[in-house]
Amino acid sequence: MIDHWARKRQILMALADENFVSGEILAQLLGISRTAIANHISALEEYGVDIYSVKGKGYKLVNLVYLVDEEKLTAATHNRCFYFNELGSTNAFLLKHMDELKSGDICVSEYQSAGRGRRGRTWFSPYGCHLYTSIFWSFPQGMAQAMGLSLVVACSLVKVLEAFGVSGLGVKWPNDIYLNHKKLAGVLVEMSGQTDSECNVVIGIGINMAMPNAQGDAIGQPWSDLSELEHKPSKTDLVIALQKQLFTDLRLFEAQGLVAFMVRWQAADLFLNQAVILSMASNHVSGICKGIDDKGAILLETTQGLEAYVGGEISLRSAS
Repeated sequence: MIDHWARKRQILMALADENFVSGEILAQLLGISRTAIANHISALEEYGVDIYSVKGKGYKLVNLVYLVDEEKLTAATHNRCFYFNELGSTNAFLLKHMDELKSGDICVSEYQSAGRGRRGRTWFSPYGCHLYTSIFWSFPQGMAQAMGLSLVVACSLVKVLEAFGVSGLGVKWPNDIYLNHKKLAGVLVEMSGQTDSECNVVIGIGINMAMPNAQGDAIGQPWSDLSELEHKPSKTDLVIALQKQLFTDLRLFEAQGLVAFMVRWQAADLFLNQAVILSMASNHVSGICKGIDDKGAILLETTQGLEAYVGGEISLRSAS
């Protein structure tokens, strides 16, 4: 019996040329009934894939769907790679299996039913439309050694995307990636351990590749994706490059700390030397952004002088 995801992926491949394909032709290609085709199409739509359905013409993808080549990914990844068509959350999967993992092991899923962002926000995770991946890392010296980690990951993301020809990138403290001043990618770092002993970390990354209309309408902030690029990157190649860059950068961070990334952060900082507002619960602080310190805190020039702020509940926005 063929797995239901194998059928769905066959349908998506048949629709990949961006032309309408009739239900009859799809049924012939897959060797199943037209009713089964219609059921698979409905299921794909429930997973967030936008598909036109026109009587007399058939089916057509509204947006391109990017799927990982599992065989190529596994062959190119030296560490363990866990790949899924659907999963609750790539972060949650690695957190559950921490005791079995080594630094550099990754998890990739085409769909997340319970994707999460910073501060408890939902991360919209439609099937095959974006990149959802997590990497495991262990810091032998504890949580203190991981201070500023999310900023390092942001620097890694920028370097990889630029290598694929993406321009107009910037970072918003502490770890959001923007394309042409609209959010393109986010990072969620979750850790388990002690302050002064071994600390295990799971780093979740989401990159918008081709946002479905319905999902885009549900997002409460300006967003961007990679769909308008002249040369769209392969998601498989993007995952491979990202895993390799993170492995290199995390080794460097482990050895030298955040100071090794100061120049890269400053070059990408969207708000450097600009007026900004930090929101912390009911408290708001205004000042001029002066970059970061060697612990990853944001530096603000205020009426009280140069002050450092750090914490997972801080929100940054432009004063203008």
